[in-house]
Amino acid sequence: MRVLLLLPLFFALLACGPSADDGPVKVVIIGEPESLMQQGVRLSPAAQHLRASTHEGLVALDPTGQILPAIAERWIVTDDGLSYIFRLREATWPDGEAITAQDIRLQLRDLLRRLEGTSLGLDLAKVTEIRAMTGRVIEIRLSSPMPEFLRLMAQPELGFVHEGSGTGPMILSSDEDTPLLARLNALPPQERGLPARQDWEENARPILVRAMSEERAVDAFSNGDVDILLNGQLVSFPLAQLGPLSRGNIRVDPAAGLFGFAIRNDDGVLATPALREALSMSIDRDSLIEPFSLGGWQSTSWVVPLDLLEPVTTGDERWQDLSLAQRRSVASRRITSWETENGAEAVLRVGLPSGPGGDLLFNQLAADWETVGLRLIKMEPGTGADLELRDRLARYSSPRWYLNQFNCELEIGLCSEAADQLVAQSLTSRDPREKALLLAQAHATMVAEEVFIPLGVPVRWSLVRGTVNAYQPNQWGVHPLFPLSQPTI
Repeated sequence: MRVLLLLPLFFALLACGPSADDGPVKVVIIGEPESLMQQGVRLSPAAQHLRASTHEGLVALDPTGQILPAIAERWIVTDDGLSYIFRLREATWPDGEAITAQDIRLQLRDLLRRLEGTSLGLDLAKVTEIRAMTGRVIEIRLSSPMPEFLRLMAQPELGFVHEGSGTGPMILSSDEDTPLLARLNALPPQERGLPARQDWEENARPILVRAMSEERAVDAFSNGDVDILLNGQLVSFPLAQLGPLSRGNIRVDPAAGLFGFAIRNDDGVLATPALREALSMSIDRDSLIEPFSLGGWQSTSWVVPLDLLEPVTTGDERWQDLSLAQRRSVASRRITSWETENGAEAVLRVGLPSGPGGDLLFNQLAADWETVGLRLIKMEPGTGADLELRDRLARYSSPRWYLNQFNCELEIGLCSEAADQLVAQSLTSRDPREKALLLAQAHATMVAEEVFIPLGVPVRWSLVRGTVNAYQPNQWGVHPLFPLSQPTI
C-alpha cells in the first residue's frame, strides 16, 4: 500500500473535538488497535475498511451496499450467467504503469490461490477460468450461474496491489512513531482514470482512522473526539447507550449472517446430535436479548434463513409443535440420562467476550441451560472452550455462504462432510431447482448433525454524529470510508 510519513503533529488532530465541515472526518473502528494494519487474506473488520479504501478491485460497494464500478468501468453478463466480462477503465498503477487485463488476470489467479482454505475461497469456488481477452477486457467464467457474484468480487480481500501499493481510491499515510493510526486522503479523479472534477482538493476531506476496544471507542465518541464509530456488535451494545452523546446517535444495521455457537468438540455432553439438540432446543431465543433493550432483533433456530431455501418444507422454527416447557422437558431427560450413564455432572465451557454484553448473554444462557440440568462456565474466547460465539456478517445472499462457514476444511469446530459434498455438487448444477434442492438437503443434513447452535441474526451498530453524511444502514454492515471524504459522492 502507498504510505507517506507525516509529522507527529498530525495525530494531535484526533483529540481536537468533532470535525468541522471542512476538517478531517475522525473514525474509530472497534477492534484490537493492531488489527487496523492487518495484512494478508484474513482481515479483521478494521483492516477490511482500510483495505477497501486503498486497494480497489474490479467493483466496489457504495454506502447502501450496492455495486459500483471500480477498476472495471463497466461489465456484461452472458445470458447463461456463466461469463462476466469486465472492461477496465484507463487507469495506472501508482508507479504510472498502465493497468492491463493481463495484470488483473494474474492478480486474481494469485488471490484465488492464497484464499484456499478460507471461507471466501470456498465462496469463489465457482470460478473456473480467468482470461485476458484484450488489453482492457477480462473475462471470468463460472461453473454455474451465481447472481451474487459481483457482490463477492467487491470484497476487500479482492483489492489489487502493485509493487506494494494499492490502487486507491484513497492513499494511506502513517507515522513511524505511531503506526496504529492512519490518515486517508482521496486521490484526485484524474489519478484514478476518471474525469477531473472542479474544486476536488478544496472539497475533499481527509479521514483519520484508528481501531480501539469497545470501551475506549465509545468513550472517544462520547467525549466528542471522533465523528463516527463502526463495528459495534451485540456484546458491546450496552456500552452504546451509556454516554449522553451516544444516545440518539445509534444506528443499527438490519444485518444478515450468523450469530450463535460453534461447537468445538464432540466430547462429554456434546457427544451426540441428540445431546447437542437438547442444548439448542432449551434456549428461550425470544427472551435472549431482552436485557440489551434492542428492538427488532430476529431469533432463529436454523443455520440458513428459510427465505433463502427453496423448496422450503419446514416450519418457521424448529420444534414449533412443542412449547418451551415441553422442549426443556425433553432436553432435561437427555441430560439426566447422560449424567446417569457417565457418572458425571453436565458442565460446559462457553467462550464469550468479557464486558457487560458478554456477561448479559452468559447469564441468559446459564439460566436457560440450568433449567435442563446443565452448568455453564464462562471463558475468554480462544482459551479452549467447548462452545465459541460465532458472529459473522454474510457477504452475499445465498445458502452457500452460510453452509461454507462450517466446511470441514476450515477446522473451526464440528462440521458435516455429507453437507460439504452436497454443496460441492451444487457448484456445477446449472438447473436452478436442482441446485436449490442440493443446498436445502445440505442444510437439512447440517441441522440433523447439530454442528451449530444458532441464536439469531448478528447485530451491527454504529455511532454517527449528525454532521456525517454518506452513512447508510444496510444488511451487509458495509460502511465504506471513501464516500465520507466527499459528502456529495
